[in-house]
Amino acid sequence: MLEVIKNRRSTRKFKDEKLPKEIIVEILKAGLLAPTSKNKKPVEFIVVEDKETINKLKECKNKGGNGLDTASCAIVVACDCEESDVWVEDASIAASYMQLQVEKLGLGSVWIQIRKRFNDNGDAENQVRNILNIPHYYGIVCVLAVGYKAEYIRKYEDNEIDVSKVHYEKF
Repeated sequence: MLEVIKNRRSTRKFKDEKLPKEIIVEILKAGLLAPTSKNKKPVEFIVVEDKETINKLKECKNKGGNGLDTASCAIVVACDCEESDVWVEDASIAASYMQLQVEKLGLGSVWIQIRKRFNDNGDAENQVRNILNIPHYYGIVCVLAVGYKAEYIRKYEDNEIDVSKVHYEKF
């Protein structure tokens, strides 16, 4: 598992190659199996493969969405805010699990932050909800841009792990 974590880096350039449905299902399983508060499972995913819709999602932010330029698949991570008082955490864990599964499958991904982000037209979350017809009581944490890597970033090495961030017994 540590090797998968060390290899997982944000990929923002993808090959122009569609992901097979079986691969997308494997990625989604990781998100669906992620732990949630009180095991309520309030997180839902919207898979977008249509290039025009992916571009609309990118435009929901002024900057930071360039991973969607070449992604063959975007997975919107949404959570029922009425079902979970810790929906941000629930959705974030699910998205992280999916990113690790993406790496394990030899693919790349990048987290495109949506929550608390804006563009000239306003709140990115509301725009994503409108584009994809998501109910207003769902929070949108992120969009994962996914695809076959067209760039490779070196993995983390053990000597880059900052163990000074670890404290025992007290801070």
